[in-house]
Amino acid sequence: MTDASVLSQVRTLPTSPGVYILRDGEGEVIYVGKAKQLRTRVRSYFGSSRSLEPRMRALSQQVATIDHVVTRSEAEALLLEATLIKRHQPTYNIRLKDDKRYPYLKVDVESPWPRVTITRRVEDDGARYFGPYASAGSVRRTLDVVKKLFPWRSCTKTITGTDPRPCLDYYIKRCIAPCTGYCTDDEYRDVIRQTVLFLEGRSSEVVAQLRGQMSGAAEALQFERAARIRDQIESIERVTGERRQMATTTALDADVFALAREGDEACVQVFFARGTVVADTDSFTLDGAGEAADAAVIGAFLAQYYESATYVPRTVLLSTEPADRGELVAALRERRGGAVEVSVPARGERRRLVETAEENARQALSMHHARWLADRDKTEQALSLLAEELDLPARPQRIECYDVSTIQGTNTVASMVVFEDGLARPQHYRRFRIRTVAGQDDFASMREVIERRFRHLASADAVAMRGAGQRPARPGAAAAGEGAPWDAVPDLVIIDGGRGQLGAALDLLRDLGLGSIPVCGLAKREEEIYVADLAEPIRLPRTSEALYLVQRVRDEAHRFAVTYHRSLRGRSQTRSALDSIPGVGPKRKRALLRRFGTVRGVREASVDEIAATVGFTRRLAESVKRSL
Repeated sequence: MTDASVLSQVRTLPTSPGVYILRDGEGEVIYVGKAKQLRTRVRSYFGSSRSLEPRMRALSQQVATIDHVVTRSEAEALLLEATLIKRHQPTYNIRLKDDKRYPYLKVDVESPWPRVTITRRVEDDGARYFGPYASAGSVRRTLDVVKKLFPWRSCTKTITGTDPRPCLDYYIKRCIAPCTGYCTDDEYRDVIRQTVLFLEGRSSEVVAQLRGQMSGAAEALQFERAARIRDQIESIERVTGERRQMATTTALDADVFALAREGDEACVQVFFARGTVVADTDSFTLDGAGEAADAAVIGAFLAQYYESATYVPRTVLLSTEPADRGELVAALRERRGGAVEVSVPARGERRRLVETAEENARQALSMHHARWLADRDKTEQALSLLAEELDLPARPQRIECYDVSTIQGTNTVASMVVFEDGLARPQHYRRFRIRTVAGQDDFASMREVIERRFRHLASADAVAMRGAGQRPARPGAAAAGEGAPWDAVPDLVIIDGGRGQLGAALDLLRDLGLGSIPVCGLAKREEEIYVADLAEPIRLPRTSEALYLVQRVRDEAHRFAVTYHRSLRGRSQTRSALDSIPGVGPKRKRALLRRFGTVRGVREASVDEIAATVGFTRRLAESVKRSL
């Protein structure tokens, strides 16, 4: 039952637009929201609990105090909400991860001799700011690129132009030495202008300016200066050329956002399209997404991102329609001081750009998990937690995972990948061509793979040793690359699939007398783990270290199997009728095709013509004619 004091606070709220702040009994901010009508919106949290999603139901039970701020419009409320979320980091809000204050690049253009620096505070001081960047690493990489391309000063000394000699930066072409008077004020200002244009994504304008300067220097017979400018142009084109694969035929001034989600975590990839190329990219991770819809997640991200962004483009392209789109567009127009288009493209170059951003978002989220697991302490925790959740006798030091890959029963293959102490062991990976199964039968294919892998252990002493609590000897470093590691006994076998694939593997292992080896199946759709003795699957928390680990192992097995399947499929598509003729190998096949052009040409040739081909006898020529 909601406390009467909370309901009385709700009744006193105004009906105007604004932002509401919900606090718990200790005064901590637990949620910040915006509303067109404050009283109506906040009252909805304290009505029938059946109309609320579980997260909001839990929130409403913790509220003790309600504060509010009235705004002039919903757009103003949207930006204020984003500011308060970033300041308080409320538990129940979707929020940018670790957002203490995102870093920016600052160009102090008001200074007599400007520099480019990193800052976490945007001030109204006449300087140019670029960002926000997702992390200190992102902004430092950008600063490093800019410093290599444009020779502005990085020192903090007072510039008098009378120093006896320049520092090392001058000799490695990282500064044009205003300290010694080697450049004029206008020349230095040109460098800063070019830096700003580059950071804005207008590298083509920078190159055009530099080409003009290079031509002028050459005409004035200043060949050394012309050569330096030429080298600078090549460096800029090399840096920007890395992004030409994401170019467009029509010029754009757009920010492109794509969302990827996994459990409670979400990642947003950003492409900054300027002109006909993507000038820069970055990715941001979010906390608190939980069960919120994609529209709410992307909407919350955009509000927080543009609340602190130093530039709003003409166009914003999205992978998902955001919640409160009208308020978002109004807020962006106000920040930009002009029209802003917000759209989810359905076709054409813009759609392809969004799809590329989506793929990058998925990869960024996957890399986030991989980096997380690369931490030794977290890997140890993951292994311990996995042993606990699956009721294993000890931490699984050796994990083997199996996956089957096929398309409509053709070129069916399987993979075996191995992780030891949470780390991949590629030298122990193995791949299989399915021999005994006709058509598409994943269960039978899995049985064949498990039988071929574990028959080596069926009568080995390794199992007895395992039962006695000893680990069998594994192939050492000298033998790791020679032959399959069949004598190693896994502590856990993961099958990519649900209960059916698990059952096929368990039956085969029991038949081989290896039923003591722990086996589980990982179903991809809901990421549920199936084990032999439980009727219901195990559902690990979406942020569980153990789930990250088994997902990584499963994904690696899938990648290895799909790569092999594609290789075989590509080979089968390039086979011809000549490949099945006894006595005709690659060299003779090339000789025939070189002479007759195609298989049809060989078919229409006479026996004498074929026999006259290099490497052929009359008897072999007759065999070719019969076969074709």
